[in-house]
Amino acid sequence: MLPTLVSFLFFTGLVAGLTWFITRRDDHESSSGYFLAGRSLTFPLIAGSLLLTNLSTEQMVGLNGAAFTDGLCVMVWKVVCVVALVFMAWFFLPRFLKSGVATVPEYLQIRFDHQTQIITNIIFLLAYVWILLPIILYTGATGMMGILDLPSMLGDLPKSLGTDPETASLWLIVVVVGVIGSIYALFGGLRTVAVSDTLNGVGLFVGGFMITGFALSQIGGDGGMSAGANLLWEQQGERFNSIGGPNSSVPFGTIFSGIFLLNLFYWTTNQQIIQRTFGASSLAEGQKGVLLTGALKLLGPIYLVIPGMLAFTMFAGEDIKADQAYGMLVNKVLPEPLTGFFAAVMIGAILSSFNSALNSSCTLFSLGLYKNLIRKNASEHDVVRSGKVFGWIVAILAMGIAPLLANTTSIFGYLQKMNGMYFIPIFAIVLTGMLTKRVPAVAAKIGLLAGFVLIAVGYFVPPFDKVVASLHDFHFLGLVFSWLMILMLVIGEIKPRETEFHQEDVGAVDMTPWKHARSAGLILIAIVLTIYVTFANFSVLDVAAR
Repeated sequence: MLPTLVSFLFFTGLVAGLTWFITRRDDHESSSGYFLAGRSLTFPLIAGSLLLTNLSTEQMVGLNGAAFTDGLCVMVWKVVCVVALVFMAWFFLPRFLKSGVATVPEYLQIRFDHQTQIITNIIFLLAYVWILLPIILYTGATGMMGILDLPSMLGDLPKSLGTDPETASLWLIVVVVGVIGSIYALFGGLRTVAVSDTLNGVGLFVGGFMITGFALSQIGGDGGMSAGANLLWEQQGERFNSIGGPNSSVPFGTIFSGIFLLNLFYWTTNQQIIQRTFGASSLAEGQKGVLLTGALKLLGPIYLVIPGMLAFTMFAGEDIKADQAYGMLVNKVLPEPLTGFFAAVMIGAILSSFNSALNSSCTLFSLGLYKNLIRKNASEHDVVRSGKVFGWIVAILAMGIAPLLANTTSIFGYLQKMNGMYFIPIFAIVLTGMLTKRVPAVAAKIGLLAGFVLIAVGYFVPPFDKVVASLHDFHFLGLVFSWLMILMLVIGEIKPRETEFHQEDVGAVDMTPWKHARSAGLILIAIVLTIYVTFANFSVLDVAAR
Protein backbone atom coordinates (compact mmCIF):
# COMPACT_ATOMS: atom_id res chain seq x y z
CA MET A 1 0.00 0.00 0.00
CA LEU A 2 2.78 2.46 0.95
CA PRO A 3 4.77 2.11 -2.34
CA THR A 4 1.55 2.67 -4.28
CA LEU A 5 0.75 5.84 -2.34
CA VAL A 6 4.31 7.20 -2.57
CA SER A 7 4.59 6.71 -6.36
CA PHE A 8 1.12 8.17 -6.84
CA LEU A 9 1.89 11.33 -4.84
CA PHE A 10 5.34 11.72 -6.44
CA PHE A 11 4.16 11.67 -10.06
CA THR A 12 1.08 13.78 -9.37
CA GLY A 13 3.19 16.37 -7.53
CA LEU A 14 5.85 16.33 -10.28
CA VAL A 15 3.33 17.21 -12.99
CA ALA A 16 1.77 19.95 -10.86
CA GLY A 17 5.16 21.44 -10.00
CA LEU A 18 6.45 21.42 -13.59
CA THR A 19 3.19 22.91 -14.88
CA TRP A 20 3.40 25.77 -12.37
CA PHE A 21 7.07 26.40 -13.20
CA ILE A 22 6.50 26.49 -16.98
CA THR A 23 3.37 28.69 -16.86
CA ARG A 24 4.08 30.88 -13.83
CA ARG A 25 4.74 34.01 -15.94
CA ASP A 26 1.86 33.50 -18.39
CA ASP A 27 -0.85 36.09 -18.96
CA HIS A 28 -3.89 34.92 -16.96
CA GLU A 29 -5.65 38.27 -16.82
CA SER A 30 -6.59 39.08 -20.44
CA SER A 31 -9.25 37.08 -22.27
CA SER A 32 -6.79 36.19 -25.05
CA GLY A 33 -4.16 34.98 -22.59
CA TYR A 34 -6.63 33.10 -20.39
CA PHE A 35 -8.88 31.52 -23.04
CA LEU A 36 -6.47 31.17 -26.00
CA ALA A 37 -3.01 30.96 -24.38
CA GLY A 38 -2.14 34.25 -26.10
CA ARG A 39 -2.18 32.38 -29.45
CA SER A 40 1.27 31.02 -28.58
CA LEU A 41 0.82 27.22 -28.72
CA THR A 42 3.31 25.25 -30.81
CA PHE A 43 2.68 21.84 -32.36
CA PRO A 44 4.01 19.63 -29.50
CA LEU A 45 1.70 21.32 -26.97
CA ILE A 46 -1.24 21.21 -29.38
CA ALA A 47 -0.73 17.50 -30.09
CA GLY A 48 -0.13 16.62 -26.44
CA SER A 49 -3.20 18.50 -25.28
CA LEU A 50 -5.43 17.17 -28.07
CA LEU A 51 -4.34 13.62 -27.35
CA LEU A 52 -4.80 13.67 -23.59
CA THR A 53 -8.03 15.66 -23.66
CA ASN A 54 -9.45 12.83 -25.76
CA LEU A 55 -7.71 9.96 -23.95
CA SER A 56 -9.42 10.25 -20.61
CA THR A 57 -11.08 7.55 -18.60
CA GLU A 58 -14.25 7.45 -20.67
CA GLN A 59 -11.86 6.17 -23.35
CA MET A 60 -9.54 4.05 -21.17
CA VAL A 61 -12.41 2.52 -19.19
CA GLY A 62 -15.26 2.81 -21.69
CA LEU A 63 -13.54 1.75 -24.91
CA ASN A 64 -11.67 -1.12 -23.26
CA GLY A 65 -15.04 -2.11 -21.81
CA ALA A 66 -16.49 -2.10 -25.32
CA ALA A 67 -13.55 -4.24 -26.52
CA PHE A 68 -14.21 -6.64 -23.62
CA THR A 69 -17.67 -7.15 -25.12
CA ASP A 70 -17.15 -6.79 -28.88
CA GLY A 71 -13.45 -7.32 -29.62
CA LEU A 72 -11.18 -5.45 -32.04
CA CYS A 73 -13.96 -3.88 -34.15
CA VAL A 74 -14.41 -1.06 -31.61
CA MET A 75 -11.04 0.29 -32.73
CA VAL A 76 -13.14 2.22 -35.25
CA TRP A 77 -13.35 5.03 -32.67
CA LYS A 78 -9.54 5.36 -32.61
CA VAL A 79 -8.63 4.62 -36.22
CA VAL A 80 -11.33 6.37 -38.26
CA CYS A 81 -10.79 9.55 -36.25
CA VAL A 82 -7.40 9.86 -37.99
CA VAL A 83 -9.26 10.66 -41.22
CA ALA A 84 -11.25 13.32 -39.38
CA LEU A 85 -8.02 14.87 -38.06
CA VAL A 86 -6.65 15.04 -41.60
CA PHE A 87 -9.79 16.91 -42.71
CA MET A 88 -9.35 19.24 -39.73
CA ALA A 89 -5.81 20.11 -40.84
CA TRP A 90 -6.71 20.50 -44.51
CA PHE A 91 -10.13 22.15 -44.49
CA PHE A 92 -11.56 23.27 -41.14
CA LEU A 93 -8.57 24.73 -39.26
CA PRO A 94 -7.60 27.25 -41.99
CA ARG A 95 -11.12 28.67 -41.96
CA PHE A 96 -11.30 28.95 -38.17
CA LEU A 97 -7.87 30.60 -37.86
CA LYS A 98 -8.55 32.96 -40.76
CA SER A 99 -11.48 34.44 -38.83
CA GLY A 100 -9.44 34.62 -35.61
CA VAL A 101 -12.24 33.09 -33.53
CA ALA A 102 -12.03 31.79 -29.95
CA THR A 103 -15.09 29.53 -30.17
CA VAL A 104 -17.07 27.61 -32.79
CA PRO A 105 -20.25 29.66 -32.05
CA GLU A 106 -18.20 32.80 -32.73
CA TYR A 107 -17.47 31.50 -36.23
CA LEU A 108 -21.18 30.84 -36.72
CA GLN A 109 -21.91 34.43 -35.71
CA ILE A 110 -19.57 35.63 -38.45
CA ARG A 111 -21.04 33.25 -41.04
CA PHE A 112 -24.70 33.49 -40.02
CA ASP A 113 -25.84 35.85 -37.23
CA HIS A 114 -25.83 36.63 -33.52
CA GLN A 115 -28.85 34.47 -32.71
CA THR A 116 -27.21 31.37 -34.24
CA GLN A 117 -24.18 32.00 -32.05
CA ILE A 118 -26.33 32.29 -28.90
CA ILE A 119 -28.31 29.10 -29.65
CA THR A 120 -25.13 27.11 -30.36
CA ASN A 121 -23.48 28.44 -27.21
CA ILE A 122 -26.41 27.31 -25.09
CA ILE A 123 -26.48 23.84 -26.70
CA PHE A 124 -22.75 23.37 -26.09
CA LEU A 125 -23.03 24.49 -22.48
CA LEU A 126 -26.01 22.25 -21.71
CA ALA A 127 -24.22 19.28 -23.27
CA TYR A 128 -21.01 19.87 -21.33
CA VAL A 129 -22.75 20.43 -17.98
CA TRP A 130 -25.30 17.58 -18.18
CA ILE A 131 -23.46 15.01 -20.32
CA LEU A 132 -19.71 15.42 -20.79
CA LEU A 133 -18.40 16.65 -17.43
CA PRO A 134 -20.40 14.17 -15.30
CA ILE A 135 -19.33 11.26 -17.55
CA ILE A 136 -15.66 12.26 -17.26
CA LEU A 137 -15.93 12.30 -13.47
CA TYR A 138 -17.92 9.06 -13.26
CA THR A 139 -15.67 7.03 -15.56
CA GLY A 140 -12.62 8.44 -13.79
CA ALA A 141 -13.94 7.38 -10.42
CA THR A 142 -14.90 3.93 -11.73
CA GLY A 143 -11.44 3.35 -13.17
CA MET A 144 -9.62 4.59 -10.05
CA MET A 145 -11.76 2.41 -7.76
CA GLY A 146 -10.61 -0.67 -9.66
CA ILE A 147 -6.95 0.35 -9.94
CA LEU A 148 -6.46 1.34 -6.29
CA ASP A 149 -9.09 -1.00 -4.83
CA LEU A 150 -10.34 2.05 -2.96
CA PRO A 151 -13.39 0.37 -1.35
CA SER A 152 -11.03 -1.96 0.52
CA MET A 153 -8.75 0.93 1.49
CA LEU A 154 -11.66 2.76 3.12
CA GLY A 155 -12.42 -0.24 5.33
CA ASP A 156 -15.36 0.17 7.69
CA LEU A 157 -15.48 3.95 7.40
CA PRO A 158 -18.36 4.00 4.84
CA LYS A 159 -20.52 1.81 7.10
CA SER A 160 -20.08 4.23 9.96
CA LEU A 161 -21.32 6.97 7.65
CA GLY A 162 -24.37 4.94 6.63
CA THR A 163 -23.32 4.06 3.08
CA ASP A 164 -21.58 1.24 1.19
CA PRO A 165 -17.85 1.27 0.23
CA GLU A 166 -18.51 1.53 -3.54
CA THR A 167 -20.77 4.56 -3.21
CA ALA A 168 -18.41 6.27 -0.76
CA SER A 169 -15.41 5.64 -3.06
CA LEU A 170 -17.32 6.99 -6.05
CA TRP A 171 -18.25 10.22 -4.29
CA LEU A 172 -14.75 10.67 -2.84
CA ILE A 173 -12.96 10.44 -6.18
CA VAL A 174 -15.58 12.56 -7.98
CA VAL A 175 -15.18 15.39 -5.47
CA VAL A 176 -11.38 15.22 -5.29
CA VAL A 177 -10.93 15.18 -9.09
CA GLY A 178 -13.60 17.84 -9.56
CA VAL A 179 -11.93 20.24 -7.13
CA ILE A 180 -8.36 19.69 -8.39
CA GLY A 181 -9.44 19.88 -12.04
CA SER A 182 -11.30 23.12 -11.36
CA ILE A 183 -8.17 24.64 -9.82
CA TYR A 184 -6.13 23.78 -12.92
CA ALA A 185 -8.73 25.10 -15.35
CA LEU A 186 -10.02 28.15 -13.50
CA PHE A 187 -6.79 29.58 -12.10
CA GLY A 188 -4.46 28.67 -14.94
CA GLY A 189 -6.27 29.09 -18.24
CA LEU A 190 -5.73 27.27 -21.55
CA ARG A 191 -1.91 27.18 -21.58
CA THR A 192 -1.79 25.68 -18.09
CA VAL A 193 -4.23 23.03 -19.29
CA ALA A 194 -2.15 22.37 -22.42
CA VAL A 195 1.14 22.04 -20.51
CA SER A 196 -0.26 19.71 -17.84
CA ASP A 197 -1.95 17.67 -20.58
CA THR A 198 1.33 17.23 -22.44
CA LEU A 199 3.24 16.16 -19.31
CA ASN A 200 0.52 13.72 -18.30
CA GLY A 201 0.39 12.50 -21.91
CA VAL A 202 3.93 11.16 -21.66
CA GLY A 203 2.96 9.22 -18.54
CA LEU A 204 -0.25 7.98 -20.15
CA PHE A 205 1.58 6.60 -23.16
CA VAL A 206 4.14 4.84 -20.98
CA GLY A 207 1.46 3.55 -18.61
CA GLY A 208 -0.92 2.45 -21.36
CA PHE A 209 1.68 0.37 -23.17
CA MET A 210 2.91 -0.95 -19.82
CA ILE A 211 -0.52 -2.39 -18.97
CA THR A 212 -0.68 -4.25 -22.28
CA GLY A 213 2.86 -5.57 -21.84
CA PHE A 214 2.36 -6.78 -18.27
CA ALA A 215 -0.97 -8.42 -19.14
CA LEU A 216 0.50 -10.25 -22.14
CA SER A 217 3.42 -11.43 -20.00
CA GLN A 218 1.09 -12.66 -17.28
CA ILE A 219 -1.10 -14.79 -19.55
CA GLY A 220 2.02 -15.95 -21.42
CA GLY A 221 3.69 -17.30 -18.27
CA ASP A 222 7.32 -18.29 -18.77
CA GLY A 223 7.01 -17.57 -22.49
CA GLY A 224 6.56 -13.86 -21.81
CA MET A 225 4.81 -11.33 -24.03
CA SER A 226 5.27 -13.35 -27.22
CA ALA A 227 3.58 -16.40 -25.76
CA GLY A 228 0.83 -14.19 -24.33
CA ALA A 229 0.19 -12.65 -27.73
CA ASN A 230 0.00 -16.10 -29.34
CA LEU A 231 -2.40 -17.34 -26.65
CA LEU A 232 -4.61 -14.27 -27.09
CA TRP A 233 -4.74 -14.86 -30.83
CA GLU A 234 -5.55 -18.56 -30.37
CA GLN A 235 -8.37 -17.89 -27.92
CA GLN A 236 -9.86 -14.83 -29.61
CA GLY A 237 -8.84 -15.08 -33.25
CA GLU A 238 -12.40 -14.49 -34.47
CA ARG A 239 -12.61 -11.37 -32.27
CA PHE A 240 -9.53 -9.84 -33.98
CA ASN A 241 -11.76 -8.51 -36.73
CA SER A 242 -11.91 -4.87 -37.82
CA ILE A 243 -15.38 -5.57 -39.25
CA GLY A 244 -18.18 -5.30 -36.72
CA GLY A 245 -20.98 -7.81 -37.04
CA PRO A 246 -24.68 -6.88 -36.90
CA ASN A 247 -24.89 -7.58 -33.16
CA SER A 248 -21.82 -5.55 -32.19
CA SER A 249 -21.97 -1.98 -30.91
CA VAL A 250 -20.36 -0.83 -34.19
CA PRO A 251 -21.81 -2.76 -37.18
CA PHE A 252 -19.66 -2.35 -40.29
CA GLY A 253 -22.13 -0.16 -42.18
CA THR A 254 -22.24 2.42 -39.39
CA ILE A 255 -18.62 3.34 -40.10
CA PHE A 256 -19.87 5.21 -43.17
CA SER A 257 -22.79 6.93 -41.45
CA GLY A 258 -23.07 8.00 -37.83
CA ILE A 259 -19.63 6.88 -36.64
CA PHE A 260 -17.80 8.86 -39.31
CA LEU A 261 -19.99 11.91 -38.68
CA LEU A 262 -19.46 11.74 -34.92
CA ASN A 263 -15.70 11.54 -35.48
CA LEU A 264 -15.83 14.49 -37.88
CA PHE A 265 -17.71 16.64 -35.42
CA TYR A 266 -15.54 15.60 -32.48
CA TRP A 267 -12.23 16.45 -34.15
CA THR A 268 -13.30 19.43 -36.28
CA THR A 269 -16.10 21.24 -34.44
CA ASN A 270 -16.18 20.18 -30.76
CA GLN A 271 -15.16 23.23 -28.73
CA GLN A 272 -13.68 21.16 -25.89
CA ILE A 273 -11.23 19.51 -28.29
CA ILE A 274 -10.35 22.12 -30.89
CA GLN A 275 -9.99 25.14 -28.60
CA ARG A 276 -6.26 24.44 -28.26
CA THR A 277 -5.91 24.63 -32.07
CA PHE A 278 -7.46 28.11 -31.92
CA GLY A 279 -4.50 29.03 -29.69
CA ALA A 280 -1.94 27.97 -32.35
CA SER A 281 0.82 30.46 -33.04
CA SER A 282 0.36 29.93 -36.82
CA LEU A 283 -1.60 27.81 -39.27
CA ALA A 284 1.50 25.67 -39.91
CA GLU A 285 1.95 24.93 -36.18
CA GLY A 286 -1.73 24.09 -35.88
CA GLN A 287 -1.62 21.72 -38.86
CA LYS A 288 1.51 19.97 -37.58
CA GLY A 289 -0.09 19.57 -34.15
CA VAL A 290 -3.30 18.12 -35.58
CA LEU A 291 -1.52 15.70 -37.93
CA LEU A 292 0.89 14.58 -35.19
CA THR A 293 -2.18 13.79 -33.09
CA GLY A 294 -3.46 11.65 -35.98
CA ALA A 295 -0.19 9.73 -36.14
CA LEU A 296 -0.25 9.08 -32.39
CA LYS A 297 -3.91 7.99 -32.53
CA LEU A 298 -2.88 5.10 -34.79
CA LEU A 299 -1.22 3.56 -31.72
CA GLY A 300 -4.46 3.86 -29.73
CA PRO A 301 -5.76 0.30 -30.19
CA ILE A 302 -2.68 -1.10 -28.41
CA TYR A 303 -3.71 0.45 -25.09
CA LEU A 304 -7.39 1.28 -25.66
CA VAL A 305 -8.66 -1.96 -27.22
CA ILE A 306 -6.19 -4.81 -26.65
CA PRO A 307 -6.34 -4.52 -22.81
CA GLY A 308 -10.11 -5.01 -22.96
CA MET A 309 -9.59 -8.18 -24.99
CA LEU A 310 -6.92 -9.33 -22.55
CA ALA A 311 -9.38 -8.79 -19.70
CA PHE A 312 -11.87 -10.99 -21.59
CA THR A 313 -9.32 -13.81 -21.50
CA MET A 314 -8.20 -13.23 -17.90
CA PHE A 315 -11.67 -12.87 -16.37
CA ALA A 316 -13.54 -15.38 -18.53
CA GLY A 317 -16.51 -16.81 -16.68
CA GLU A 318 -16.55 -14.08 -14.03
CA ASP A 319 -19.70 -12.00 -13.78
CA ILE A 320 -18.29 -8.48 -14.19
CA LYS A 321 -19.57 -5.35 -15.91
CA ALA A 322 -17.72 -4.37 -19.07
CA ASP A 323 -16.78 -0.98 -17.62
CA GLN A 324 -15.13 -2.69 -14.63
CA ALA A 325 -12.82 -4.81 -16.81
CA TYR A 326 -10.00 -2.28 -17.32
CA GLY A 327 -9.64 -1.27 -13.68
CA MET A 328 -9.59 -4.93 -12.60
CA LEU A 329 -6.96 -5.73 -15.25
CA VAL A 330 -4.68 -2.93 -14.07
CA ASN A 331 -5.05 -3.96 -10.44
CA LYS A 332 -4.24 -7.58 -11.32
CA VAL A 333 -1.19 -7.18 -13.57
CA LEU A 334 0.75 -4.18 -12.23
CA PRO A 335 3.33 -4.43 -9.42
CA GLU A 336 2.37 -2.29 -6.42
CA PRO A 337 4.85 0.62 -6.94
CA LEU A 338 3.81 0.93 -10.59
CA THR A 339 0.14 0.84 -9.60
CA GLY A 340 0.66 4.18 -7.87
CA PHE A 341 2.37 5.61 -10.95
CA PHE A 342 -0.44 4.45 -13.21
CA ALA A 343 -3.06 5.77 -10.81
CA ALA A 344 -1.35 9.17 -11.06
CA VAL A 345 -1.39 8.88 -14.86
CA MET A 346 -5.09 8.06 -14.81
CA ILE A 347 -5.80 10.96 -12.47
CA GLY A 348 -3.90 13.15 -14.94
CA ALA A 349 -6.04 11.83 -17.79
CA ILE A 350 -9.23 12.50 -15.86
CA LEU A 351 -8.03 15.97 -14.93
CA SER A 352 -7.07 16.66 -18.54
CA SER A 353 -10.50 15.95 -19.98
CA PHE A 354 -12.29 17.57 -17.05
CA ASN A 355 -10.31 20.78 -17.00
CA SER A 356 -10.38 21.04 -20.80
CA ALA A 357 -14.17 20.71 -20.89
CA LEU A 358 -14.47 23.13 -17.97
CA ASN A 359 -12.14 25.64 -19.62
CA SER A 360 -14.16 25.40 -22.83
CA SER A 361 -17.40 25.89 -20.88
CA CYS A 362 -15.98 29.04 -19.32
CA THR A 363 -14.83 30.29 -22.74
CA LEU A 364 -18.26 29.68 -24.27
CA PHE A 365 -20.02 31.45 -21.40
CA SER A 366 -17.67 34.41 -21.00
CA LEU A 367 -16.99 35.25 -24.65
CA GLY A 368 -20.24 33.93 -26.10
CA LEU A 369 -22.89 34.90 -23.55
CA TYR A 370 -21.47 37.23 -20.90
CA LYS A 371 -19.66 39.65 -23.21
CA ASN A 372 -22.08 39.29 -26.13
CA LEU A 373 -25.39 39.27 -24.28
CA ILE A 374 -25.23 39.97 -20.55
CA ARG A 375 -22.60 42.77 -20.28
CA LYS A 376 -21.51 44.00 -23.68
CA ASN A 377 -19.24 46.69 -22.16
CA ALA A 378 -17.51 44.33 -19.69
CA SER A 379 -13.79 44.87 -19.10
CA GLU A 380 -11.18 42.15 -19.74
CA HIS A 381 -10.95 41.56 -15.98
CA ASP A 382 -14.72 41.15 -15.68
CA VAL A 383 -14.86 38.72 -18.62
CA VAL A 384 -12.16 36.48 -17.12
CA ARG A 385 -13.75 36.70 -13.66
CA SER A 386 -17.18 35.74 -15.04
CA GLY A 387 -15.62 32.60 -16.53
CA LYS A 388 -14.10 31.59 -13.21
CA VAL A 389 -17.36 32.08 -11.30
CA PHE A 390 -19.35 30.21 -13.95
CA GLY A 391 -16.74 27.44 -13.94
CA TRP A 392 -17.14 26.76 -10.22
CA ILE A 393 -20.93 26.58 -10.61
CA VAL A 394 -20.60 24.12 -13.50
CA ALA A 395 -18.03 22.01 -11.62
CA ILE A 396 -20.29 21.67 -8.58
CA LEU A 397 -23.24 20.66 -10.78
CA ALA A 398 -21.14 18.05 -12.58
CA MET A 399 -19.89 16.61 -9.28
CA GLY A 400 -23.50 16.24 -8.16
CA ILE A 401 -24.65 14.52 -11.36
CA ALA A 402 -21.72 12.13 -11.89
CA PRO A 403 -22.57 9.47 -9.24
CA LEU A 404 -26.09 9.20 -10.68
CA LEU A 405 -24.64 7.48 -13.78
CA ALA A 406 -23.76 4.34 -11.78
CA ASN A 407 -26.64 2.31 -13.26
CA THR A 408 -25.65 2.93 -16.90
CA THR A 409 -24.98 -0.35 -18.75
CA SER A 410 -22.23 0.90 -21.12
CA ILE A 411 -20.89 4.34 -20.39
CA PHE A 412 -19.06 4.62 -23.73
CA GLY A 413 -22.20 3.71 -25.68
CA TYR A 414 -24.25 6.12 -23.57
CA LEU A 415 -21.73 8.91 -24.24
CA GLN A 416 -21.79 8.41 -28.02
CA LYS A 417 -25.60 8.27 -28.05
CA MET A 418 -26.01 11.46 -26.05
CA ASN A 419 -23.29 13.22 -28.05
CA GLY A 420 -25.24 12.61 -31.23
CA MET A 421 -28.06 14.88 -30.03
CA TYR A 422 -25.92 17.99 -30.39
CA PHE A 423 -22.94 16.80 -32.47
CA ILE A 424 -24.98 16.21 -35.62
CA PRO A 425 -27.00 19.49 -35.81
CA ILE A 426 -23.97 21.67 -34.99
CA PHE A 427 -21.69 19.88 -37.45
CA ALA A 428 -24.36 20.14 -40.16
CA ILE A 429 -24.63 23.93 -39.88
CA VAL A 430 -20.85 24.45 -39.61
CA LEU A 431 -20.24 22.36 -42.73
CA THR A 432 -23.08 24.08 -44.60
CA GLY A 433 -21.69 27.47 -43.62
CA MET A 434 -18.21 26.60 -44.87
CA LEU A 435 -19.33 24.99 -48.14
CA THR A 436 -21.92 27.57 -49.22
CA LYS A 437 -22.08 31.33 -49.60
CA ARG A 438 -25.83 32.03 -49.87
CA VAL A 439 -27.48 29.81 -47.22
CA PRO A 440 -29.08 32.28 -44.77
CA ALA A 441 -29.08 32.45 -40.97
CA VAL A 442 -32.68 31.27 -40.74
CA ALA A 443 -31.64 27.95 -42.32
CA ALA A 444 -28.97 27.43 -39.66
CA LYS A 445 -31.43 28.13 -36.82
CA ILE A 446 -34.04 25.78 -38.27
CA GLY A 447 -31.36 23.13 -38.79
CA LEU A 448 -30.13 23.41 -35.20
CA LEU A 449 -33.53 23.16 -33.57
CA ALA A 450 -34.96 20.58 -35.99
CA GLY A 451 -31.92 18.32 -35.66
CA PHE A 452 -31.93 18.41 -31.87
CA VAL A 453 -35.67 17.70 -31.66
CA LEU A 454 -35.57 14.92 -34.28
CA ILE A 455 -32.75 13.05 -32.58
CA ALA A 456 -34.30 13.45 -29.11
CA VAL A 457 -37.66 12.14 -30.36
CA GLY A 458 -35.98 9.25 -32.18
CA TYR A 459 -34.08 8.26 -29.04
CA PHE A 460 -36.66 8.69 -26.33
CA VAL A 461 -40.26 8.92 -27.64
CA PRO A 462 -42.25 5.70 -28.34
CA PRO A 463 -42.83 4.30 -30.91
CA PHE A 464 -40.12 6.24 -32.76
CA ASP A 465 -37.41 4.82 -30.49
CA LYS A 466 -38.24 1.30 -31.71
CA VAL A 467 -37.93 2.41 -35.34
CA VAL A 468 -34.53 3.97 -34.60
CA ALA A 469 -33.41 0.81 -32.79
CA SER A 470 -34.28 -1.24 -35.86
CA LEU A 471 -32.11 1.08 -38.01
CA HIS A 472 -29.27 1.33 -35.46
CA ASP A 473 -28.53 4.62 -33.72
CA PHE A 474 -25.60 5.51 -35.97
CA HIS A 475 -27.50 4.96 -39.23
CA PHE A 476 -30.26 7.14 -37.77
CA LEU A 477 -27.76 9.93 -37.10
CA GLY A 478 -26.49 9.67 -40.68
CA LEU A 479 -30.03 10.01 -42.03
CA VAL A 480 -30.76 13.02 -39.82
CA PHE A 481 -27.52 14.69 -40.91
CA SER A 482 -28.32 14.16 -44.60
CA TRP A 483 -31.84 15.48 -44.11
CA LEU A 484 -30.57 18.59 -42.29
CA MET A 485 -28.06 19.37 -45.03
CA ILE A 486 -30.74 19.01 -47.72
CA LEU A 487 -33.19 21.13 -45.69
CA MET A 488 -30.70 23.99 -45.29
CA LEU A 489 -29.70 23.89 -48.97
CA VAL A 490 -33.38 24.01 -50.00
CA ILE A 491 -33.97 27.02 -47.72
CA GLY A 492 -30.90 28.61 -49.26
CA GLU A 493 -32.43 28.21 -52.71
CA ILE A 494 -35.85 29.50 -51.65
CA LYS A 495 -34.65 32.40 -49.51
CA PRO A 496 -30.91 33.00 -50.07
CA ARG A 497 -28.78 35.67 -48.42
CA GLU A 498 -28.97 39.03 -50.10
CA THR A 499 -25.20 39.00 -50.62
CA GLU A 500 -22.67 36.19 -50.80
CA PHE A 501 -20.63 35.48 -47.68
CA HIS A 502 -16.94 36.33 -48.03
CA GLN A 503 -14.61 35.31 -45.21
CA GLU A 504 -12.05 37.95 -44.24
CA ASP A 505 -8.56 37.24 -42.93
CA VAL A 506 -8.39 39.21 -39.67
CA GLY A 507 -4.64 38.67 -39.36
CA ALA A 508 -4.80 36.83 -36.03
CA VAL A 509 -1.94 34.45 -36.99
CA ASP A 510 0.36 33.70 -39.92
CA MET A 511 -1.80 31.77 -42.40
CA THR A 512 1.05 30.17 -44.37
CA PRO A 513 0.19 26.43 -44.47
CA TRP A 514 2.65 23.69 -43.58
CA LYS A 515 4.23 22.54 -46.85
CA HIS A 516 3.98 18.85 -45.93
CA ALA A 517 0.37 18.94 -44.69
CA ARG A 518 -1.13 17.31 -47.79
CA SER A 519 1.43 14.51 -48.13
CA ALA A 520 1.38 13.75 -44.38
CA GLY A 521 -2.42 13.56 -44.45
CA LEU A 522 -2.44 11.19 -47.40
CA ILE A 523 0.08 8.89 -45.66
CA LEU A 524 -2.12 8.77 -42.55
CA ILE A 525 -5.22 7.90 -44.57
CA ALA A 526 -3.29 5.13 -46.37
CA ILE A 527 -2.20 3.65 -43.03
CA VAL A 528 -5.82 3.66 -41.78
CA LEU A 529 -6.97 1.73 -44.87
CA THR A 530 -4.08 -0.73 -44.48
CA ILE A 531 -5.00 -1.45 -40.85
CA TYR A 532 -8.61 -2.10 -41.77
CA VAL A 533 -7.78 -4.38 -44.69
CA THR A 534 -5.22 -6.33 -42.64
CA PHE A 535 -7.73 -7.24 -39.90
CA ALA A 536 -10.87 -7.49 -42.03
CA ASN A 537 -12.94 -10.66 -42.02
CA PHE A 538 -16.16 -10.04 -43.94
CA SER A 539 -17.57 -13.47 -43.15
CA VAL A 540 -19.43 -11.95 -40.18
CA LEU A 541 -21.55 -10.07 -42.72
CA ASP A 542 -22.24 -13.26 -44.70
CA VAL A 543 -23.48 -14.97 -41.52
CA ALA A 544 -25.84 -12.04 -40.89
CA ALA A 545 -27.20 -12.27 -44.44
CA ARG A 546 -28.00 -15.97 -44.03
